[in-house]
Amino acid sequence: MEQRQKTVDCLVVRALPHDRRKGFLRLGGITVPCALGRSGIVIRKKEGDGGTPAGRFALLHVYYRPDRLRLPATGLPVERLTPDKGWCDDPGHARYNRPVALPFQASHEKMWREDRLYDIVVVLDCNLFPAVKGKGSAIFFHVAREGYSPTEGCVAVAPHHMLQILSRVGPGTDMLIRT
Repeated sequence: MEQRQKTVDCLVVRALPHDRRKGFLRLGGITVPCALGRSGIVIRKKEGDGGTPAGRFALLHVYYRPDRLRLPATGLPVERLTPDKGWCDDPGHARYNRPVALPFQASHEKMWREDRLYDIVVVLDCNLFPAVKGKGSAIFFHVAREGYSPTEGCVAVAPHHMLQILSRVGPGTDMLIRT
């Protein structure tokens, strides 16, 4: 009989004291490095500021690239990415901070990327319910670049750490980003 690991309630993210664009993520008894936004952790998030918003955000669901990875083991809902997936980042559009189908006329992020950053993406409940125009969009938990270079405002970890983390989270797990 396969035994599933108990899920954790909260991932805690903090910036490093000497480089606010990098940090660490603590999950139960493990701590892993992470990349943060180019402006570090910010209290008042604004669209395009490059800041990772401080706060507590539910982990909602996972997107993954089925052409690059197997279905990740997790207690969260999982959806396969396809080339027509996007995310609206235009504060003036009715679909602001929502998934969209491509092609899409307004400003958006492509979820199907050539780099590996969105091979696994966890959608965070950041400015979603309701989405307040200009308060930030597409704030995700995703795969980091080599060297943990800054994100546009997301939290990012190494691929093997992401898989380890996903195996320990489920509905009711939050990410607490602290200043």
